[in-house]
Amino acid sequence: MIPDAAALNLPVREALPALRTALEGPGSAVLCAPPGTGKTTLVPLALAGLVDVAGASTGVRRVVVAEPRRIAARAAARRMAWLLGEQVGDRVGHTVRGERVVGPHTRVEVVTTGVLLQRLQRDQELDGVDVVIIDECHERHLDADTVAAFLVDVRAALRPELRLVAASATTDAAGWARVLGDAPVVEARGVSHPVEVVWAPPAAPVRPPHGMRVDPALLTHVASVVRRALAERDGDVLCFLPGAGEIARVAGQLDGLGVEVLQVHGRAPAAVQDAVLAGSAGRRVVLATSVAESSLTVPGVRVVVDSGLAREPRVDHARGLSALATVRASQAAGRQRAGRAGREAPGAVYRCWAEAEDGRLPRFPAPEIKVADLTAFALQAACWGDPDASGLALLDPPPGGAMAAARGVLAAVGAVDAETGRVTERGARLARVGLHPRLARALLDAAPLVGPREAAEAVALLSEEPPREYGDDLGAAWRSARRGGDGYAGRWRAETRRLAGALTTAGGQAGGKGGVRGGGAVEAAAGAVAALAFPERVARRVGGGAYLMAGGTRAELRPGSALTGAPWLAVAAADRPVGAGHARVLLGAPIDEDVARSAAAALYRAGDEVAWSGGDLVARHVEYLGAVELSARPLRDPEPRLVRQGLLSGLRDEGTELLKWSRGARELRQRLAFLRRHLGAPWPDVSEDALHACVDEWLEPELSRARRRSDLGGIDAGQCLARLLPWAGGQAVRLDELAPERLEVPSGSRVRLDYADPERPVLAVKLQEMFGLAETPRIADGAVPVQVHLLSPAGRPAAVTADLASFWREGYRAVRAELRGRYPKHPWPEDPAAAEPTRYTKARQARREAGA
Repeated sequence: MIPDAAALNLPVREALPALRTALEGPGSAVLCAPPGTGKTTLVPLALAGLVDVAGASTGVRRVVVAEPRRIAARAAARRMAWLLGEQVGDRVGHTVRGERVVGPHTRVEVVTTGVLLQRLQRDQELDGVDVVIIDECHERHLDADTVAAFLVDVRAALRPELRLVAASATTDAAGWARVLGDAPVVEARGVSHPVEVVWAPPAAPVRPPHGMRVDPALLTHVASVVRRALAERDGDVLCFLPGAGEIARVAGQLDGLGVEVLQVHGRAPAAVQDAVLAGSAGRRVVLATSVAESSLTVPGVRVVVDSGLAREPRVDHARGLSALATVRASQAAGRQRAGRAGREAPGAVYRCWAEAEDGRLPRFPAPEIKVADLTAFALQAACWGDPDASGLALLDPPPGGAMAAARGVLAAVGAVDAETGRVTERGARLARVGLHPRLARALLDAAPLVGPREAAEAVALLSEEPPREYGDDLGAAWRSARRGGDGYAGRWRAETRRLAGALTTAGGQAGGKGGVRGGGAVEAAAGAVAALAFPERVARRVGGGAYLMAGGTRAELRPGSALTGAPWLAVAAADRPVGAGHARVLLGAPIDEDVARSAAAALYRAGDEVAWSGGDLVARHVEYLGAVELSARPLRDPEPRLVRQGLLSGLRDEGTELLKWSRGARELRQRLAFLRRHLGAPWPDVSEDALHACVDEWLEPELSRARRRSDLGGIDAGQCLARLLPWAGGQAVRLDELAPERLEVPSGSRVRLDYADPERPVLAVKLQEMFGLAETPRIADGAVPVQVHLLSPAGRPAAVTADLASFWREGYRAVRAELRGRYPKHPWPEDPAAAEPTRYTKARQARREAGA
């Protein structure tokens, strides 16, 4: 008996005949229906034959509806059960992680996509299921994409009669139709009212989100906008915030308004969710995450306040898991949120950002497969029999780098074969746990060490990071959760029960050690479990509160941390504060070296090492755990190969200046650089990078004979460099012709050329020695004029020119006027081009001429 027949008069009714035709024909369809049209509630009931909608019923069927979130799954089941006048668990039930409410007569079961994924791995045929609806597929959650790909495989190979619907408020309909095998697209029109947009940016700039952090100033502004909306508009206010923490903070700033304030998020109690969806006679403010964009319909809302923030999946480098990060909400999300204000009557949306910023927002949220950690996905694909996911019907292919990293993690925990990528028996057990493979590994491997119950408790702590007020000591947080009465402790106990059951189901250790009771035992168990989950984050103290993790990252404890002084830590969570050069430990537990070695055994390596350190070679036999040095002892007779590598490192670090460079060697290098610059090959490149790249061609056999820094200092660089001259082509003999060491000037002197600047060599010569020379000297087959530095009799620069003829005509007169009074003993003829060049004073030149 349906309590309110009008509740069935939803816009999606008009699309049901076309949907039935699609399912009876091709067997799959893409249903595009705006929020509030009934796609989540009326469509499953109609397809199951539980309500009489003309043109839709096709007999009794069992329907599974997959929702992206637990809160949406519960809410959809409650709404459908209410439409049938029943309790959840009768003909409509739900299954989410840790909670299953179904009965023998259940025909519509609402599940999360994660639950459906696990079910498909156990029963690929989905025996007894006739229709699967993947709801809200536009959100592009990785589990939903994976479920769709697996179901396409099932229809193609095992159950062509299985019906499949991808349902969404707004989506890439053409893309999803292609994924489902060119499925028909069925559209339902929504009913919406006009929504006025009010731009309400903060008066002062706020810091952008970083990780999970949101600037408190923005939350204070959002609270003020909610108060403004209550004063300016009628009806309930729906405020979108990124997460439960931000919701609680804003709720605390709305006390005393005389309205009911409700908080809706994935951790909210079922009673609160029921109250939000049931409506109220009084005025309400509903603070919600993005779950209220499309998955839930909140009655009575006339005003939306949009913080402009959302949480999207990213690789959580703090824990090495896929998690949520705070980002600017997309334009598509903004439209979805605004539409909530116009569901029942005209409304308004207050956007907490400037209108000019709107066009710079991303158009759509990023698909999770493009940005998230893919370790769990890679394990699912391997269990499905497609390790690289190349055969899966995915809307977007997984990035190659992320898949390679995921397979590396899986191989390290023994979940897949390192060479083939195929799932191992251990990997199948890990997959059945329903956790990230890291945490599943910790659960299974820790159970025989610390006891099954204790392993479940510790992993439950790691699967949802404890509140910050529990502190950074994992053992202390464990004790707080055991005695706590807050919401987190309740969820932790429920997850512990689920994991204990999953441990048995997955074939984990049922016995093991007795319960952990003492304080020291708690810390030891916490450290062992954390180290097994995150072996690359076992860390050794390197001084004060600083630690070096096996993965190579330096991390520091907060001042006053209870973990201070521990020689080793298992770091369960860490972050990198804005502008910091190192990580900060958020959650960890003390361990000893034996636990570190055991948990991170795959990272252990040992061997001889010759390195350049402190300006010379240091030879040692070293043991490492990843980047952490465990022990070292001097090595007296290292392999020549290692010595050579160490010397090469020194040459790279300190340059070829370690060799013996005479003046002639330096000049040879400069001349070769000049020829390379102007004539190119076959003249060699003698830059530092080039010399390192061809060290075998010019520095052997001397390099292989060297054993220490002093040996490098005895190698004649000039002699070695001469090996690079183009002897084979006969060009080497032209070195002195093309880049001469000296040039003969009109006075008869042979003056050395300076090649320090390879662009143009310098000829520094006394001005009087160049009298009578009209053209500037040129080298490199006449291609390059030298730059002439004309010196005074005292050897100081008087003029610089690359065009002597021009200087004699235009510049000489000024130099003559300035210097002839200062140097009267030297000749300063009026016509230098016709004068006799000399290197002597006038008197000495006269004596030479008289003697001649």
